[in-house]
Amino acid sequence: MADGTTGTLEVRMNAQPRPRVFYGWVIVLVAAAAMVGTLPGRTQGLGLITEPLLRDYRLGRVEYAQINLAATLIGSLFCFGIGTLIDRRGSRVVVSGLAVMLGIVVLATTAAQTIVALAVCVTLTRGLGQSSLSIVSLAMVGKWFRRRMTPAMATFSVVMSIGFMAAFPIVGAIVTERGWRFAWMSIAIALVLVLAPLSWLLVRDTPEAMGLTIDDAASSDEQQAGEDANAATLAEALRTPAFWVFGIASAMYGLIASGIGLFNESILNERGFEAAVYHRALAVTAITALFANFAAGAYASRRSLRAVLIGALAVLAAGLLALPHITTTTQVVAQAVAMGIGGGCVMVVFFSFWGRAYGRQHLGRIQGAAQALTVLASALGPLLLAYCVELTGSYAFAFYFLAAAVVFLAFLALVIPIPAGARRA
Repeated sequence: MADGTTGTLEVRMNAQPRPRVFYGWVIVLVAAAAMVGTLPGRTQGLGLITEPLLRDYRLGRVEYAQINLAATLIGSLFCFGIGTLIDRRGSRVVVSGLAVMLGIVVLATTAAQTIVALAVCVTLTRGLGQSSLSIVSLAMVGKWFRRRMTPAMATFSVVMSIGFMAAFPIVGAIVTERGWRFAWMSIAIALVLVLAPLSWLLVRDTPEAMGLTIDDAASSDEQQAGEDANAATLAEALRTPAFWVFGIASAMYGLIASGIGLFNESILNERGFEAAVYHRALAVTAITALFANFAAGAYASRRSLRAVLIGALAVLAAGLLALPHITTTTQVVAQAVAMGIGGGCVMVVFFSFWGRAYGRQHLGRIQGAAQALTVLASALGPLLLAYCVELTGSYAFAFYFLAAAVVFLAFLALVIPIPAGARRA
């Protein structure tokens, strides 16, 4: 008895006190900053410079759309190698290196003089930004959280959304006042001189690298038990129906958002609304998505991610069915709210599901495969809507078709088996 008591006292004396704030929340903030850094490789970011870029290179819209489609599809291939690199080399090295490489490519874009050079630069920004840096920013959080994965990803979503909401008007103002080349040069400098050093200084690959346990768990035994319960390889994850249903559902939202985002002004114009209404609708969707991030994160931390996904898809389908019939500004706002709720909830599910369902060990590879689905779908969204208008003279058929596909995915999400880790936090 005495020996046991003495041993216990020695363990307590030798144990290092836990930090008052779990370091994983620092990782969440840096990861959100890294996601904002993907802006020049995203459709919304490229959209900020589309008009001046077309004038500079004397490009037609169809020609530029073809370049963008090829760049997005080729860039999606970066999703596959980056996951393995994260798992083998760690998030710190990868995120810092990607920030530098993306900054160099963005800077090179400002010096591109030919259409071929422009196409190469756009392809690399897609691959390094939208694909690679997106994956590592998500994996960074996934390596640090398990029980509190959903609240962590909800926080990540909110910080990321605020970052993009601030970045878009700032970059847009620079493009208007100083030109797109100066704006892209400014982003390149921020990536190389701010994001890369910040990532190198603050990012740590796992809690274990700092002598901590995942989620600040009470013991390494608790941590190991959780890891063993839901660890899966990429091949094992791909063999589960849940991977494909959750992955395709998230990709479907990406397809819808990219298509509507690129042609939203034209869509509302078809319904008789001016461009100013479109701009207000964008703001409503963004703000609503923030509230949805909070609500979905709070709910999913105690409940099933399945329920959040089904609810999000139901709201999204309703918004799609309503879009061809809106006739008043109030209806435009209501439809924008529906898109914000659906998108905000899908975002939390996509960010949270993979780590909770399949564990941390091969998280980079698994998230890379899931991200590839979303990138491919985002590339096809605008093309689908464009073909629909060309063939039918209206966007309506596309919205009905997409709503039916969303409802079918919601049904699949209801009936498929879900890995234990994703059922409850």
